[in-house]
Formats: sequence, structure tokens, C-alpha cells
Amino acid sequence: MIRNPIFKGFNPDPAICRKGPDFYVAVSSFEWFPGIPVYHSRDMKHWELLTHVLTNDVQADLRSLPSAKGIWAPCLTYCEAEDLFYVVYGIMRSTNARYFDVDNYLITAKDITGPWSEPVYLHSAGFDASILHDDDGKKYVVSMEWETRTEYEKPGVISVAEYDPAAKQIVGYPKRIWRGGTDRGCIEAPHLTKHAGRYYIMCAEGGTGYNHCVTMGRADSVWGPYEGDPCNPIVTSVPGVSYERHDPDHLKPKYFNPDSPLQKSGHGSYVDLENGETWLVHLCARPFVTDDPDERQRYRCTLGRETAIQRMTWTDDGWLRMADGSNLAKLEVESSSLPDVPMPQLPAMDDFDAPELLPCYYAPRISPESFTDLASRPGWLRMRGQESRTSMNRVSILARKLTSVDAVVTTKMEFEPDIYQHSAGLILYYDNMNYVNLRKTVIDPEKGVEISVVQLENGERTELLDTSVPAPEGPVWMRLEIRGRESRFFWSADGETYTAIGPVFDTSKFSDEYCRYGEFTGAFVGLTCSDRMFRRKTADFDFFEYIANEDAPVE
Repeated sequence: MIRNPIFKGFNPDPAICRKGPDFYVAVSSFEWFPGIPVYHSRDMKHWELLTHVLTNDVQADLRSLPSAKGIWAPCLTYCEAEDLFYVVYGIMRSTNARYFDVDNYLITAKDITGPWSEPVYLHSAGFDASILHDDDGKKYVVSMEWETRTEYEKPGVISVAEYDPAAKQIVGYPKRIWRGGTDRGCIEAPHLTKHAGRYYIMCAEGGTGYNHCVTMGRADSVWGPYEGDPCNPIVTSVPGVSYERHDPDHLKPKYFNPDSPLQKSGHGSYVDLENGETWLVHLCARPFVTDDPDERQRYRCTLGRETAIQRMTWTDDGWLRMADGSNLAKLEVESSSLPDVPMPQLPAMDDFDAPELLPCYYAPRISPESFTDLASRPGWLRMRGQESRTSMNRVSILARKLTSVDAVVTTKMEFEPDIYQHSAGLILYYDNMNYVNLRKTVIDPEKGVEISVVQLENGERTELLDTSVPAPEGPVWMRLEIRGRESRFFWSADGETYTAIGPVFDTSKFSDEYCRYGEFTGAFVGLTCSDRMFRRKTADFDFFEYIANEDAPVE
């Protein structure tokens, strides 16, 4: 059996494609860099984090973008006629006054690991753009056209435009073709495909929240008219009929379904296999259920929006269905008939002995390589401090996605701060306005170097100085234990005996719902260093250990 989610933690908006026996899934990365993670499998069950599409932080400049902006909903396709991979992605720059200023780009590569071409600008009509490679050689770009006019349904309508690969530009203006297959509203995430001579449009509806779903329509022409699947939605966490076209809110917590182990199921992409099987990947979430009186905060998804997979089948009359005949996203799915092909997995312990960083490490807005060094002290990672962790410019945080709410994170650090503008340590991070940081720093020069905790909760900073302790000479070991709803830091002078420091933090607060300045991502754990004086002070880390029980439920 395959147990969902297949990509745990912050891995939303999946797009799947196939090249021969190899399957690839790209997911959103928002403000995190490197951008657009790509996962690889040969059996739909075992997956590896293989590569990233965007690795040049100058070419894809995310600096100064607020949380939850950046790279939205990439579309990864393979054009067999050209033997070429395509990625269409958008950089969301602002949602001020709900204008949603996005620039959509297209890049190509012969190999999934690159090198990728220079970006081609497509348009700025709306987000979630994707591409269809028609069998007559033509190409079409489809996207959600964001609606700003007062008297029109929000957020908009699905539009399509022909793409001229020779001229590297869209032909004319996009044409509106589809308003959805249900009345859930908030249509987005369009994918155009062709099956048995017909054009199919797959969309997400209901908002990327608790009324989320996958819908389909089909037409004889790419320009429509499209007829909706009579069984829409075809995948969801909340079966049934709802009329929400009047409400542009994406979250809609009133549709939380206590009978579904996967919430927010929607935003899908499918692939047909050579053996006749069809598989669909979609985003989902596993929230903490709290007693918060604010309905929007009652269900908190610390792990963010994750990726699940469902076995599908084509009906005799040409519609796509879940293999079990229902439309409720399943926690467990029967495995493919393909032979098992295990994939390399990320190690729990990273001793920093390799010449390059493992692919699981990310930094907000900039390349991790711009502030880390594995060569100067072999076996250690040296991190150069930069701006404060609240900055949206150059911040030194090297983090990996939190994939379970039962996890222990440990590191050993050598760092000698001189002034209070120097600090380094371990961090639990949602965004630049929400984190807790166990650090070594100088708070009071008369007391010398100390170990203390600082908390930032929705932009309000709290120095927990009453729990500070004098730092020992030499290295210090730091640990973060996440046990469901409770998270707490520990420190040690010898790596054997650990002492708790600071209060117990509410894990659920590190979530899309609780954090007011960002959404759509997920919690990270990692290493950090700051030098708010000269941007040159360094901290050395001997290892980073991440032990997670990924079978643990979120409860």
C-alpha cells in the first residue's frame, strides 16, 4: 500500500509528468530557495528529492518579497516530440489590494537536472499557469485570469492563449474558456491535457482550504466550449454540493470534515502510465484541531500543505474517476503494479562531510551557498551572519522542512559572539514574523556570553531573558524536541546531558492559519547566524541531526 502524504511537510501544488519509466513531480516553493523542488520515482511509491529547477537567486530574485509570495504553482511537463522538459512558473510579487501582481515564465531543459534555459516571460494575467503540448505541434498556456473588477466573480476565470515557441511569446490576448465544474467558486490551478482525442481541463475549486477539490471538464476544441464532469468534484476532502461563488475567501474552515484524514484535498495533476494505470497527485493538509474561538485558527496546519497521490481510472465514457469509485481522498492507496524501485533517502544525520549541501536545505529568498562554507573547516559547516531574522533581504537561515510533529533536531555549534549584534543557534521557523530561536549571544556585556531564547509571534518580539544561562567555554550542543503540540529547546555542554531552556511552545501556532503575515508554506527547523554589525561573523556547526517519526499522527 501507499500511505499518504507521499511528500510530507511543505510540498504544495504538485504537477506530475512522465518520461519513459521515470516520474517527476514539481511543487511550489514560495519565498524559499532553491526554488521548485522536483521529486523522482519509478513505482509511484518510493520517491526521492532529486533536484531543484531554480538555483540562481539573481535570475529568480525573491529578495524583499513578503512571506507567501515568490514561486507559485509550477507546471512541469515533458514534450516527447522535442525530448524536452518544460517548467512554467509564476513569481507572485504582491497581493496588495487583491491585485495579485504576478509574472509568469517558461524555461526548458533536456535533462530534468538541468541546465535550464533563460526564462521566457509569458504574461501577468493571473497565477497557476501551465502548458499543453498538442499533438499537432502547437502549444497553449492556460492560467487563472485574476479578476479585479467590482461586479465580477472573484477570483476569476480560466483563460487560454497559444504560445509561439519560435517567437517565444504569447499570441494575442488570453481567451476565457471555463468558469468551473462546480459552484464552490475560487477556481484556480488549471491543467490542460489531451486524452483520446479530447481536450480536458483539470482545475482546483473551492479555495485552497477546507472546501478544496479537483474538478474536470472536456471539449472537442482547446478553445471550448467545455462540458463539466457530471460527477464533479472528482477528488476532495469534503464531498457534497456547496455554493460559494460569492465568497472569495480561500480557507473556508466551516467545511472541515472530521471524517476525512486528509483535509484541503485539491489542486491536482494526473499522468497516464504505459501499463494503463492513471495516477493523480494533489495537495492536502493534516491540521491540529484546537479550541480557538476564531474559526480561521481552529484548524492549524503546522506541516503546511502536503502532497498525496490517488489511483485513478478512465471510465468507458471518457471521464476520470478515483479507482475505488468515490471522490474522497484516501489515506492509503493500493500500490501500482509496477515493480518496487526503492529510492535514496535523506540521512537523519548530516556530518557536513560532503563537498556540497544536501538537497533538503533551504534559505528564505536567497541561495544557501551564498552564506555557507563547507571547505574552510572540513567536516563542519561555517555560516556567515547577515541581517536579522525578521529581514526579507539577506538572512542566514539554513533549514529543512518539518515533516512530522514528532521530531528531534540536534546540532553542535562553536561560536564566539563579541557584541549583542552577534547571535547563532537553532531555530523553529515559520516566516520572518514567526519563529523561536535558541541562540548563543551577548545580552549584557557584564554577564558575558549567554544562551537564551527569543520568540517572534506575529511580529511581536519577546526576549525570554529570565531563562538565560551562562554559556560554557567551547562548543555547545543545542536540541529542539517537537512532541505534537509541545515544542521545547534544550542545551548541553558535553552532548550527553541536556537541560531544558525556555518555556514550552505551542507547535500549532507555526501554521498557515495562526501566522498573520504569511500563509501557504509550512514550518522549518534549522541553523542560523546573524551579524547585524559587519555581516562577517561566522558560526561553525559540526552536524545537523533531524530524527522524525513520519508515521506519527497530527493530533
